[in-house]
Amino acid sequence: MLHQPLVSVIIPCYNHARFLIEAVESVKQQTYSHTEIIIVDDGSTDNTPAICEQLSGVRYIFQPNQGLSAARNTGLANSQGEYLVFLDADDYLYPEALSTNVAYLQQNPSWAFVSGWHRKVDEWRYPVEQDTLSVISNNHYIHLLQGNYIGMHAAVMYTRWILTKFQFDTSLKACEDYDLYLRITRQHTVGDHNHNMAAYRIHGTNMSSKIPFMLNAALLVHQRQKAHLQGTDEEKAWHNGRAIWKHYYTDKLKQALYRQVSKEKIIPAWTDRSALLQESITAGVRLESKVARLRIRQVLRKILPSAILRRLYRLGYIHGYIPPVGKIQWADLERTSPFSNDFGFDRGGPVDRYYIEKFLSENKTLVHGRVLEIGDNAYTRQFGAQSVTQSDVLHITWANDTVTFVGDLSNAPHIPSDAFDCIILTQTLHFLYDFRAALGTCYRILKKGGTLLITVPGISHIDKGEWRDFWLWAFTDKSMQKLLAEHFNENDIHIQTYGNVYIATAFLYGMGLPEVRPDFLDIHDPSYQVIIAVRATK
Repeated sequence: MLHQPLVSVIIPCYNHARFLIEAVESVKQQTYSHTEIIIVDDGSTDNTPAICEQLSGVRYIFQPNQGLSAARNTGLANSQGEYLVFLDADDYLYPEALSTNVAYLQQNPSWAFVSGWHRKVDEWRYPVEQDTLSVISNNHYIHLLQGNYIGMHAAVMYTRWILTKFQFDTSLKACEDYDLYLRITRQHTVGDHNHNMAAYRIHGTNMSSKIPFMLNAALLVHQRQKAHLQGTDEEKAWHNGRAIWKHYYTDKLKQALYRQVSKEKIIPAWTDRSALLQESITAGVRLESKVARLRIRQVLRKILPSAILRRLYRLGYIHGYIPPVGKIQWADLERTSPFSNDFGFDRGGPVDRYYIEKFLSENKTLVHGRVLEIGDNAYTRQFGAQSVTQSDVLHITWANDTVTFVGDLSNAPHIPSDAFDCIILTQTLHFLYDFRAALGTCYRILKKGGTLLITVPGISHIDKGEWRDFWLWAFTDKSMQKLLAEHFNENDIHIQTYGNVYIATAFLYGMGLPEVRPDFLDIHDPSYQVIIAVRATK
């Protein structure tokens, strides 16, 4: 039998408790089982220690906050594996990651490390923009001088013998992995392949979101190699690399700052704008022009009365005028852009939320016993109160402390059958490609006599934010009747539609709940279905 070396998976964690369980589970679910898992808590101030107490089969090490490099070195010093992988707490491995990299290293014992590919995902594990990757078969040091072709640290598996010679530089606050790759490949042979090893999660607290900081860190690490260059090929690669790094991060910074000004109507910090000016005068000047126009609009909105601003907008002298909350006139609807792109959350709250909560309030006596909700348990607590004996939450990731099941509702065999007295499924079905399978899961996991409380969008705009790419469907009362009848007895399905032409119009324009006529809210015309709500009993 082929020797199965121990693989140490070291997970440094600093305030990423909400992702930690998922990272650990991705190791436990590997097809390669001869592993040890070491969590190094780098002085977290969240509930990382409490999460680790719940985890079996891991070794937990706490140290005062010293940074990512020190945490990785601590894990290395306390590990026993012949091979090592460093998995950040907010990322996760694909099931065959370890077996694939072990096989490459066993077949190529002279390699100091082997690297594969990775995918980028958002906080909920949905794919986001992907870099163009290629397999590097030789001259790895020269390729690394021209950029970090590896991209993600968890896609790398190291041999222990190389890490007895090299460790992470604790003086670096970022790009310490890139620094290690360069130092190793300058002297040793490594390998690369095109199998996806891990998922790199993009979210608001990623260090890589600090673009000017990351540019300076990459250039600092890159500069260190200048004294070690040998021959014209390496010198040429080094000079190319400087330009490539600057172009890469400058382009990212430009896109981020332009988006803040043009889409989010936010004036970026001067430190970020000056960084762009320093790297690209043309892009920086163009940004400053956009900022100046935004400042003028902001000042005008503060000093001019709404009546004058409204008149200037209709005459075409100003663009993007949005009436203050409570000041909308029906003549303001003569426009092609909404008052809010956030469903009215920024104008006092969404109109559709009124109907969702009205429906749940009318059925609150059914929210009892063991209740499953999607995303969090806010509605379970609000409407179930003392009647709930156990609250469960299904989420696509371990996003908060209330989550008890992780997965996709359309494929969730791990959720027990005949388990729940009530399922609250609000505004979720339109994100699921296989919504039929999701409803089948709901029926399977309900107890006999249990109730599914579900709301879906009818007339609605599509989210322009993080959910834009995942908004797949809209529904009607007739489609919901047919879908639910595939599992539930027709006599046990009760459907209510909410909305009318006035409410549908207000909702599409992004008017907030305080801005619509209260006496129109509870007039319902089934030809204008803003929300469809269903109560189905098993």
